[in-house]
Amino acid sequence: MKSKILFFVFSFLFFLETNAQCAMCRAVLESEEGQTAAEGINDGIVYLMAIPYILVGGLGYFIYKKYNTLKK
Repeated sequence: MKSKILFFVFSFLFFLETNAQCAMCRAVLESEEGQTAAEGINDGIVYLMAIPYILVGGLGYFIYKKYNTLKK
């Protein structure tokens, strides 16, 4: 049980820097000077990608807690 908790805590705290652009966006943004817009687009894409995972995780946690409460 402790190893599962440790794995989940480590998974939430550990992150890698990612580049999440489609090929068309990358081609347009690579030609720009300064790369500030490319960094903003990357941050926005990663932010939008994270929201569904957080919502599904919250729903899973809620179902897990409800199931354990009914089991007792």
